[in-house]
Parts: sequence; C-alpha cells; structure tokens
Amino acid sequence: MRYAARITGDAERARDVVQDTFLRLCEQDRAELDGRLAQWLYTVCRRRALDVRRKEHRMQATIPERLEGASESRNGQADAAEQQELHQAVLALLSRLPENQQEVVRLKFQSGLSYREISGVTGLSVSNVGYLLHVALKTVRQQLQDNSTSGASTSVANQGDQR
Repeated sequence: MRYAARITGDAERARDVVQDTFLRLCEQDRAELDGRLAQWLYTVCRRRALDVRRKEHRMQATIPERLEGASESRNGQADAAEQQELHQAVLALLSRLPENQQEVVRLKFQSGLSYREISGVTGLSVSNVGYLLHVALKTVRQQLQDNSTSGASTSVANQGDQR
C-alpha cells in the first residue's frame, strides 16, 4: 500500500492498485513466479500505479499527498520526540531527492528488496540501482550533517553506511 500510495499520491487509488495487483496474481501461473514473487508483485504494482497516476494527471491537475508513518520509541517521551523529529527530518530530506532515488530508497529500506529485485521492478541495471542508492544516502547524510546542531543526527546518518 505504501509503495503504491507514494506513486499515485492517494491512499484510495493505492488500495485499488494493490487490489488489482493481487487479482492479477490470482490469474498468474505459479510456475512463472517461482522464486521471484516479490519482484513480480512490485513490478505489476508499479506499472499499474504509474498508469493510474498518468490517467489521473491527464484528467486533472493534482497535488500529491505525502503519506508518512511515524514510529515511536518506547524509551520515554523525550527519546520518542527526538526520534520522531529526526524521522521527520530524514523524510523531508528524502522528499527532496529526485523521484528515481526516492523510489530505490523506498524499495530497499521500506520493502527490503535486493538490488537485483529493485532492478527487476524498475527496469534499471543493478549497478544503476547501487549508484542511485549511494548518491541518495550520501546526499541525505550530508544534508543531515549540515543541518544538525547535535551529534545525534550525525550518528544516525552514519548508521546508514553500515546497511
């Protein structure tokens, strides 16, 4: 849902896209999907979401809505507020990246896909996926360091290197 919503810009259209994707899955031959179900699902969902977005864009000018999920830490209110503030800052920085970088970051970190699976979904080469992820993370890390006044943001940005 989250992946489709980022592409369509609307939760309702995203639900329709996901439902259509799973209906197509029911019609698909299982032998053709062996070992690549996630890649197939994301590819079909992406294509359908892009079709819906193009159709909607032609029908009317829309402003994409941002769907954000904030996670809270259980380590106390101060930690939760700090984590949420950092989370919001990272989301804001990610939203400024080019669309192709945003997409590969979402597929890698929100959906947990491998570079090869992301390549299959987006049609980009595996090396291009790696390059886009590298540039995106480097850009976000640098902007966090430039904007941070405390060491907490920098340490979280450096944790991205370890992934």
